[in-house]
Amino acid sequence: MRFPVLRRPASLRAKMTLNSIAMLAVGLVVATCISLMGVKHYLVSSVDSRLASSKQGLERSGVTMRDISALARFTGMDRMLNSDAARAANHSSNVFVPVDARGRPQELFGQTPSGAQRALAEAVPRPARQAEGGEPVDVDAVHGTPYRATAVRLSDGQLVVMATEVGAAGEIMHKVIRLELVVGVALMAVLGTAMFIGSRRRLRPMEDMVEAASAIAEGSGPGEDGGPGRLDLSRRVASREKHRHHQVQEVERLRLALNAMLHQVEAAFLTREHAAAHLRRFVADASHELRTPLSAIRGYLQLYERGMLSDGEERARALARMTGETERMARLVDELLALARLDQRPELRPVPVDVGRLAEEALADLTLQQPERPVALELPAEPCVALADEATLRQVVGNLVANVRVHTPPPAAVRVEVTTEASGGEAADGEEGGAESCHQVCVLRVGDDGPGMSPEDAERVFDRFFRTGAAGTEGSGLGMSVVKAGVEAQHGTVTVTTAPGAGLTVTIALPAASRHPPPVAHLAG
Repeated sequence: MRFPVLRRPASLRAKMTLNSIAMLAVGLVVATCISLMGVKHYLVSSVDSRLASSKQGLERSGVTMRDISALARFTGMDRMLNSDAARAANHSSNVFVPVDARGRPQELFGQTPSGAQRALAEAVPRPARQAEGGEPVDVDAVHGTPYRATAVRLSDGQLVVMATEVGAAGEIMHKVIRLELVVGVALMAVLGTAMFIGSRRRLRPMEDMVEAASAIAEGSGPGEDGGPGRLDLSRRVASREKHRHHQVQEVERLRLALNAMLHQVEAAFLTREHAAAHLRRFVADASHELRTPLSAIRGYLQLYERGMLSDGEERARALARMTGETERMARLVDELLALARLDQRPELRPVPVDVGRLAEEALADLTLQQPERPVALELPAEPCVALADEATLRQVVGNLVANVRVHTPPPAAVRVEVTTEASGGEAADGEEGGAESCHQVCVLRVGDDGPGMSPEDAERVFDRFFRTGAAGTEGSGLGMSVVKAGVEAQHGTVTVTTAPGAGLTVTIALPAASRHPPPVAHLAG
């Protein structure tokens, strides 16, 4: 026959309840043992006190065994003890027996010792030493009833052993045990019920956390393809307690930590979705931009293979078109590589760079390409030196000037201004030395008198592959994206000011180098 195996409780509530009941049971057992020891000590001490009082009374009175026999005959006690009823009972709560020097029982009142008297005499070791001042001893051989026994030496030298029953103490202790058992069981039942209800209320916030986590893990329903649905990361665990002093500190900290974790997970998930969508859009736009020149080149090559470009002028025109499309793809790939490099947050090597010199070189290139375009350059009295990566900053300035060349008509004037300003936008007056370098920025403004942009287009001017309707097919739509990425990689800012018919002005602010910069090799290292 197999007995059912008791399984351990799995829930935290049940474990806490059982642990509390077990601790209470141990406490009750310990308390019961201590109380029983105290009760027993008190009862035995009272019996020992009575025996000691009797012993001292006999010793101080100076009575002899003959006096005790005479007193017993005078009171008739000897007849009572020698009666048939007394001998039939053969049991008393007090036993009195005279013994010799070897501890053997002797006659009392002319009668032979009873069984209880003989058992008492045999159970008390060395009555002479006991009479000299020994403590009372336990005797268990008298009718199976526990006694406390001692001995006294009378004035005539007679040894007498006296014993008093302590069975009543055992009965009292049994009653105490039964009472403690009933009270303990009742207390454990009450505590277990209260603990189970209280733990259920206190641990209810944890159930809310489990419910919220399960709901997030299961999703908001089946997806379109039958798979798991979209995760509802916006769910949070609300507090059930209206008053702060009613909240359990550990549970409240766990709730706050879980909500903070869910907030971070939601933010990371949204960021990943945004990045994935941005990547998909970027790949689609890049594919579209590369497909146009590739289609043109492939078309001309097919015409050449079929012999449809027999004329030399047609072949020259087709070669020129393919060369132009190839250069367009090369520029597009270069800008994509630049964006990819800047997106990876490369470790740039900032060095002191004269922003005015880069502006002059960019305008010189523009003048060579469009001699008819009006150009205006305004430089400060002292060189405006920015702490930046020269190659990246050169590409940024070149993209700004190329943006004017591509998207504005040749008669539209272009204005370039380089200044040194305070970081708050105001001129730094009265500041000198190193304090000035800590608050100065180099500002580059590139403006034109072109058609400008609408507010909607201005908000998207830094988006990748964004081109206005007026831009036509020229340009890749990545120039302003490269500008923003390059400036932000060097801890600068870029803003756009424009309106329809009012032209467009791009303002770049970069950290300025000190007037006495350290060597370039030190900065680069």
